[in-house]
Amino acid sequence: MIPNNIVVHQQSKVLELSYENGNTYRLPFEFLRVLSPSAEVQGHGPGQETLQTGKRDVLIANLEPVGHYALKPSFSDGHDSGLYSWDYLQYLCENQEQLWKEHLDKVAAAGLDRDAPMNVAGHSCGSH
Repeated sequence: MIPNNIVVHQQSKVLELSYENGNTYRLPFEFLRVLSPSAEVQGHGPGQETLQTGKRDVLIANLEPVGHYALKPSFSDGHDSGLYSWDYLQYLCENQEQLWKEHLDKVAAAGLDRDAPMNVAGHSCGSH
C-alpha cells in the first residue's frame, strides 16, 4: 500500500505516513535509521547485521522518491543507502512496537547503550 500523504516532522523527529484507509503512522527517525534496509545495516546475509547505536538525534536531511516503489532518506549522520520500499515501510508501521523492542533487546544483549557512539573501526561494506 502506498501512503497518500508523507510528512517529515523535523522538530519531533518523526516521519508521518497516512494511508487511504484512514491509518496514520509516525515512525521516529531513529527507528528508521537503525532498521535501514541497506546492506550497511542488514549485512549481506543472515547474521551479518550491524547493530546501530547513537542514532537518537539523527535527522532526515533529505527524502526523495525512487520510482514508484520506494523512498530514499538521507540521514544527518551521512547514511543514505537505504531504499525503503512501500512494502517495507508498511511492515515497519504495522510492527513498530515489536521491532523496536527487538532492537533494544539486541542492544542490551550486546552490552551496549542505545546512545553509545557507533564503533566505526569495525565492519564497513567497502572493506570486503
